[in-house]
Amino acid sequence: MSRVTENEVALAVLKIAVTKPNDICTLDDARAEVPNHISLSKDDLKESDTRVGEPMWHQQIRNIQSHHDADDNFIHDGLLEHVPRVGYRATQAGKDYLK
Repeated sequence: MSRVTENEVALAVLKIAVTKPNDICTLDDARAEVPNHISLSKDDLKESDTRVGEPMWHQQIRNIQSHHDADDNFIHDGLLEHVPRVGYRATQAGKDYLK
């Protein structure tokens, strides 16, 4: 099984965000709840080479913001907004995307 993609993680983050009263998926929410939305492979669950004690897939959460200028990125496409030091907020476009 291959590793999850950034967009698979971003979609899970969006789905989590819309369940919250303020439409925000915190970073802690993402780490705790994303595995309930997508299947993580053995490679996703391996410990990061650069962050001790952190599984590889956690980088995908940060990459949503890191790659915000890239085509098909959920922030670039207006589906999520980055909330610095907190997480991600679902936009109205993001909510419409899920319908």
